[in-house]
Amino acid sequence: MRKLFVMLALVSFCSVCTVVEAKKLPLTASSVVPAARGYVEVDKDKNGNDRVKMVVEHLANPQNLTPPASAYIVWFQDAGGAAQNKGQLKVDKDLKAEFKSVTSSKSFALFVTGERDSSASAPSGTEVFRLMIQE
Repeated sequence: MRKLFVMLALVSFCSVCTVVEAKKLPLTASSVVPAARGYVEVDKDKNGNDRVKMVVEHLANPQNLTPPASAYIVWFQDAGGAAQNKGQLKVDKDLKAEFKSVTSSKSFALFVTGERDSSASAPSGTEVFRLMIQE
């Protein structure tokens, strides 16, 4: 009887718990990298910020773009705001890449460009992915 009471108490407690599942959003590649594909997962951290994880495969090395680039850069851009360089998306020898970041923005564009300089302060290279993330 005691076990049944404990189980019922746990079930009742968990019914008021909120489980936040990550949103998994597909990425569509531009015609510049037609074989590339991937997804972005967005979920909340303990502070209420959005954790963003991007996973891609079959992404050509940036040197193979026209014009050639030295790095893929991930950008976040709030509506009406300037794009922010969030870092590099590094392609491994199997043409796979993964990128993680955290943001307090709730709605923003995430896009990836091939750039000559990994510390670029504004996007100027070939865009290979773009996704709108909205809460």
